[in-house]
Amino acid sequence: MKTKKKKRFIVSAEGKKEAVVLDIKDYEAMLEDLEDLKILAERRNEPTRPLEEVEKRLKKLGLS
Repeated sequence: MKTKKKKRFIVSAEGKKEAVVLDIKDYEAMLEDLEDLKILAERRNEPTRPLEEVEKRLKKLGLS
């Protein structure tokens, strides 16, 4: 998620940053990124297969 928008914060009376205000699209993109990272972490120990093997299988199934 890349954003070039100005960062906006909610500050206390003492000027301490307490919260951040996000554009809803940025917030939704951040949630999607977090979900993707969660799935990656859950699947990190699963066996992997070479790309060529996966491509061949997809072709055989008519999905590529």
